[in-house]
Amino acid sequence: MKSLASPPCLRLTPTSRPHLHPRQSYCFSSVTKSNSLSFSSSASGFASSHAVEKELRSSFVTEAVRHVTGSLIRGEGLRFAIVVARFNEVVTKLLLEGAIETFKKYSVREEDIQVIWVPGSFEIGVVAQNLGKSGNFHAVLCIGAVIRGDTTHYDAVANSAASGVLSAGINSGVPCIFGVLTCEDMDQALNRSGGKAGNKGAETALTALEMASLFEHHLK
Repeated sequence: MKSLASPPCLRLTPTSRPHLHPRQSYCFSSVTKSNSLSFSSSASGFASSHAVEKELRSSFVTEAVRHVTGSLIRGEGLRFAIVVARFNEVVTKLLLEGAIETFKKYSVREEDIQVIWVPGSFEIGVVAQNLGKSGNFHAVLCIGAVIRGDTTHYDAVANSAASGVLSAGINSGVPCIFGVLTCEDMDQALNRSGGKAGNKGAETALTALEMASLFEHHLK
């Protein structure tokens, strides 16, 4: 299909249809053919341009990006502190055992693990921050167990423990891993400290290993 030429090159001529006035109907004829463009070529050019744009967008999205993550292969050479709440000790001892066993599986030496006991979960944050700032540890585990009672004391302690551990990590620049159980009753706590729901102390140790490796090898 032939396209319309540019306006300067157009000549208006009356149509030869007898029932219409010459001024009421006109057709366009091209004076020069050299400057005319076909609609098909324009469509082809648009498709080509669209394809190039799509290819550029695709290459941008799939461009190689460096991904960084901590390693769980070996923990040898990494040093860890474990802050443990004595309150609900029947639970926290099991969590501590799970954490230490996991460290041993990943080649963390016993002399590179230090355990610090505190009265309860409320006191974990300030001690974790002090240990983080000491520069002696690659990560600090924070282990405790808060079990709901008949008063709102549970909510206050659970929230304070969580915010305390978070603040300790931010203020010290060392990963402080939250391993405080917050449970409705003792059965829930025991199930999560080596029972049918696993051992959250072991999970906390795995998180500490990965974060310590990430900071040591990639974020210094």
